[in-house]
Amino acid sequence: MSEGLTARGLTVTFPGRQTPVLDRVHLDLPPGSFTAVLGSSGSGKSTLLNCFAGLLAPTDGEVARDDAPIVGPSPARGVVFQRDVLFPWMTVEGNIAFALRAAGVERAQRTQRIGALLRAVRLEDEVRRRLPHELSGGMRQRVSLARTLAGRPRALLMDEPFGALDAFTRLRMQDLVIDLWGREGTTVLFVTHDVDEAIRLADRILVLGLAGRIEAAVDNPLPRPRPAAELAGFADYPALRATLHHALDTDPGGERTLAPDFLTEAI
Repeated sequence: MSEGLTARGLTVTFPGRQTPVLDRVHLDLPPGSFTAVLGSSGSGKSTLLNCFAGLLAPTDGEVARDDAPIVGPSPARGVVFQRDVLFPWMTVEGNIAFALRAAGVERAQRTQRIGALLRAVRLEDEVRRRLPHELSGGMRQRVSLARTLAGRPRALLMDEPFGALDAFTRLRMQDLVIDLWGREGTTVLFVTHDVDEAIRLADRILVLGLAGRIEAAVDNPLPRPRPAAELAGFADYPALRATLHHALDTDPGGERTLAPDFLTEAI
């Protein structure tokens, strides 16, 4: 089961800053949707995600899940950060068991659930007894994802989760998230600064500008699946990529050719 997320007039202003980080943002994420948020550093991407996570209260406006106001964190909205937040003194098994215990899973069921979660993120059962420092960066991020999934989230909020990984591991993690989303149907909000990552993963791409507003909303016309090695071969890929770079105002070739069929009115 998934849940929809909405923002209505969402505004966030931090002390000492004259202009809002987010300025009257209106947003709808339907249940089961996969949405990416693109933006440069300082555009408010993480702030938006933290509001939906219940980690940050809006200065004005509101965020809601299935029309109920979000007033704090909940296992129903799992968060995956750029770097893993595993307890370094606990084994992989201990880290996941901690999340299962918090979710109310009885002790007798935890061992089986840990095995199922490890399989879901494509980790061998033998990693159970390893400590986080004994794992690669990609493996640690998989454990973080497994621990987040332990709460059976209805929405998954991902804040540049693969930014610190090497290119090969990053692609494998993208494959994993696409597979999990396809099987579970969880609502996903994925924050990234990588245009190709957004194109490959999401069905709808939002561009946040430095003024704290959503400057563009783009429906991804590329059909699934979208293998990384074949992405550039899709007929709509060049125009879609140009559209997103234009909206980001970071077009590497200096051209400003917009693809109006993809770009919907800014919200």
